[in-house]
Amino acid sequence: MKINIVLLRSTIIAALGGLLFGFDTAVISGTTGWLQDVFSLSSAELGFTVASALIGTIIGAIGIGKPTDKYGRKKILFVVAILYFVSAVGSAFAWDWYSFLFFRLIGGIGVGGASVVSPMYIAEISPAKFRGRLVAITQLNIVLGMLMAYFSNYFISTFNLGAFEWRWMFGVEAFPALMFFFLLFFTPCSPRWLMAKKRVDEAKEVLAKCGTDEGNIEEEIEAIQSSLDVEHHTTKEPLFAKKYFTPLSLAIAIAIFNQLSGINAVLYYAPKIFEMAGAGGESALLQSVAIGGTFLIFTIAALGVIDHFGRKFLMLIGTVGYIISLAIIGGTFYMYGTDFTEASGTIVLISLLLFVASHAFGQGAVIWVFLSEVFPNRIRARGQALGSFTHWFMAALIAWTFPIIAEVSGGHAFTFYAICMVGQLFWVIFVMPETKGISLEQMQKKFGIE
Repeated sequence: MKINIVLLRSTIIAALGGLLFGFDTAVISGTTGWLQDVFSLSSAELGFTVASALIGTIIGAIGIGKPTDKYGRKKILFVVAILYFVSAVGSAFAWDWYSFLFFRLIGGIGVGGASVVSPMYIAEISPAKFRGRLVAITQLNIVLGMLMAYFSNYFISTFNLGAFEWRWMFGVEAFPALMFFFLLFFTPCSPRWLMAKKRVDEAKEVLAKCGTDEGNIEEEIEAIQSSLDVEHHTTKEPLFAKKYFTPLSLAIAIAIFNQLSGINAVLYYAPKIFEMAGAGGESALLQSVAIGGTFLIFTIAALGVIDHFGRKFLMLIGTVGYIISLAIIGGTFYMYGTDFTEASGTIVLISLLLFVASHAFGQGAVIWVFLSEVFPNRIRARGQALGSFTHWFMAALIAWTFPIIAEVSGGHAFTFYAICMVGQLFWVIFVMPETKGISLEQMQKKFGIE
């Protein structure tokens, strides 16, 4: 069985939501200095400015579940594309700090929505055999978006545009947002959403184009119908029911651990961290591009093996890498404080690259796949929304507090993140189940959900 062209095309288009997700979240890393100067921000206000988009992601993630069930995955992706466009243009033309915060909030709502709907849509159109690598294309696009943002920021900085530099950095996102919007017209609706709406013939057409787990469309339809069990359950039944404890607890745990690694502190404040370690401004932006490149390489590596070795194996490798790299970074800041030499600065750079590689190969590749797999069809939208909400709530907390902590204690935040990753290691070994190669309907049975 091969990945057919309709499935691949639809996956790549839906994953463009991830590309814009990555660009939108990383682009601010090159503008923090400008924003602090232009709007006269304190460290706490800068932290809030960075976190403003993340507050939007919380709203987007928690609020997207019910509309996605009502209107469908595809229609909500159109809304996400519009939010990205409005945010890009609005941020570029912001006339004061408050208007800037508003448009970044709008973009954050788009990111929160994309983090739920893009991987969910791909999971629901993908046969189990390919689901891991296809959903992971969302993460690949997130990383490509981040790399594009880092490179775009560096490229724009070479033009010496002065006070307009940061506006261009935000504004360029409008072009891929428009492309995403128009390409969505070439994607089908999710067959599992169509089945939930009793549009059986349309679901059969999509399955015929995208492929099935059962090898037979009628058997696939029957399995989906059984998992929905519409005579006894509805897509409106309570999410926090006892029978859903296992998938809910797994989703919340992986989302919390994802952010306790400190990954968003690194992505949003990469240039600032490098400056703390002694790098100049333009050099710090260029080193941020190196982070994006490392992220991309190891995401591609993870995408190639996630359906072979499984989600748990990638999480184990990534977690060990987290602990080693974070311990080295924390120790280096402890030894040198603010008096960095070229050698100690290089140690921080290499350790950050190891940290990013560990994230890309482990949590980065796994989280969106895992969240899209563990919930039954009838609560997937709301369950995945809860997992994404948890992720973004923690991301906002980390992004908001990092500049304050860094100002007071230097790099000690990294030591805290290392300790948290020891906790993740135990969770992966003793709690996390393997989900590779199991259909979405079989997963429900594995967790004992009737």
